[in-house]
Formats: sequence, structure tokens, C-alpha cells
Amino acid sequence: MRDWNNTIRALPYAHVLQTAEWGAFKQRSTGWQPEQITFNDARGQLAGAALILTRRVGPLTVMYVPKGPMLDYSDPKLLASALDQLERMARRRGAIWLKIDPDLVIGRGVPGEPDSGVEPLGEAVTQTLKKRGWHFSESQVQYRNTITVDLTRAEDELLKRMNQGTRYKIRYGPKHGVTVRAATLTDLPLLYSLYAETGARDGFLTRPLAYYQDEWGALMRSGLAHALIAEYESTALAHVILFHFGRTCWYFYGASSSENRNLMPTYLLQWEAMRWAKAQGYTCYDFWGAPNDFSEADPMWGVYRFKEGFGGTLTRHMGAWDYTPYPILDRLYSRVMPGVLGAMKRLRR
Repeated sequence: MRDWNNTIRALPYAHVLQTAEWGAFKQRSTGWQPEQITFNDARGQLAGAALILTRRVGPLTVMYVPKGPMLDYSDPKLLASALDQLERMARRRGAIWLKIDPDLVIGRGVPGEPDSGVEPLGEAVTQTLKKRGWHFSESQVQYRNTITVDLTRAEDELLKRMNQGTRYKIRYGPKHGVTVRAATLTDLPLLYSLYAETGARDGFLTRPLAYYQDEWGALMRSGLAHALIAEYESTALAHVILFHFGRTCWYFYGASSSENRNLMPTYLLQWEAMRWAKAQGYTCYDFWGAPNDFSEADPMWGVYRFKEGFGGTLTRHMGAWDYTPYPILDRLYSRVMPGVLGAMKRLRR
């Protein structure tokens, strides 16, 4: 596992969902078979890589590259070579579809607003995929949009970029006895208890304790996850679980108790998470998720309003794209097995 992670750590768009630990977890938990491949540039030097997850659905095969592949997308020859290699694999295995989900930005800011903009590289790669017969996926597994914070800024500057209300709420908890500590493996049942409570209150899917003990525990033991717990009078109020790899730290999970919500521990936790990530040398803090539709009707609107108060940048990614070497199989699959596609979307990872 260390050899693969060391190979990809410095690649462009390196992502925690491309690590060996993530592939092993998906194999244990949901039966995806992980496979690691690399791409070379014109000089024969390592220039990219991809963790591919493959799964059999009855007699059929599906393939998925979560938040990958990882390569320099500004090199058209390298991109073409990588896509050639992936497409050959899909054809050779008779896959219904091969889904890729590059962590490539296509724009920043809310579309239509003055501060929004388009990233030319993302647009160029989108056009390349279309010309090669790929299509924007109807089943988006990961979040396409997110909010990112530039951790290369000084702490004072990070605070200044937040809105006034967020700064006030960050400072409120410590003034009233809220403290934050790092979680350990022995805290996994506590982390789950808070997460299950939050899921029941907010109406999102949660899995059994064993699932998260495996996921969170495996990544914590491998140095790819870090959890923080906010407490008041020795009682846990909230937590965040961070995944981190390459240059980025992601806020993957969060939970809070229904008790003492007036102490606003989630604001302090986010600030302490940023401070921790910055101290570890990460240059980007990714809030992992923002609405697709920027209106109050979007189910993520409330979460988005919370996240945007921290002064980050709305970042729009190109999303998942599918290559279907045998379109008739894809149509059959989509018709007879819609439940599998829906399950992937709900899992979000």
C-alpha cells in the first residue's frame, strides 16, 4: 500500500479516494475489486496513475475510477494515451461502462454571478471526452461542487476572509467552555453514536457501526484520516472526520449532538480542522460538497450556507463521465438494474 501511495502522492490531482487503503476498503465493504495502473509520458517516465474499481453485476461488468485518473491534463498527448489505455481495458473486459471522475476544475464561483469564471483547461478536457465518445454520466457518485479554502494564507488572513457571523460563532464556544481534542481509535463508537444521531435527525443514510469502524479506523491507522471532537464539561457535542492526502485535507464527515447546540461547536471544529491541516502542511481545505443547483430548493442549501461563511471559494468540477464501449449493454443495464445506479449515487463515495 505504501508503495502505491508514494507513487501517486506527488501526482497532479492526487486524491485520497485513489489510495490503496480506499481501494482495499471498497473491496471489503462492497465487493469492488481494486486495480492500480500507471501512465507514462512521451519520454517513458511515470506521469499519471489510476486506481480502478471493477465489479461484477450478474454476468455484467462495471468499472469506476473515483476522483481520477491523476495526471497533468494540460498535456494532450498524455491525456490521449491514458484514455486509450482505459478504453482498451473497458473493451477487453466487456464492461457496460467505465466511469471516470477527474478532480479537475471547470469553473469557480456561482454561475451567472460577477465573481464566477470558467477554467479553460476543464473546458478543453470536457471537449476532448465528448469527441472521443464519452458522455456526462447520469449517475454522479461524488459531489461535483465544493468549497475550498487556500491554507497557504496566514491564520489572521483566513479569519478575515470569513464573514463576521462565522468569526463570532468560532469564538463563542471557547468563551463558554467548549474545548476540542483529537480523537483516537478508542473513540470510534463515540464518533459513530454522534453520526447516527445526526443522520436520524437530518434524514440521511447511515450504515452499521462496523462499516464506519472499518472505514474510519483503516484510514486513521494508515495516517490518512484525522478526527476532532468538541466537548463541553467532558461531554461530546460534535465531531469532524478529515481525510487527507497529497496537498489536500477534506472534511468528509461531521456530526453533532442535539444537546447544547447554542454553543455552536461545529464552527469551532471547522476552524480547528483548518488549523490542524495547515500545520500538517496541506495547502487546500476542501469542504467536500456544495449544491448542484444554487437555490434554496437544493437539499444542500443549508449546508452550503454554513460552509460559505468560512470564506472559501466555490469550486466546480467536471463531474463523472462514462465510456460505454457496447451501448446496447449499457441500455439494457440501465433498464433492468436502476437500483444499483441509485445506490451508488446515495453512497456518495
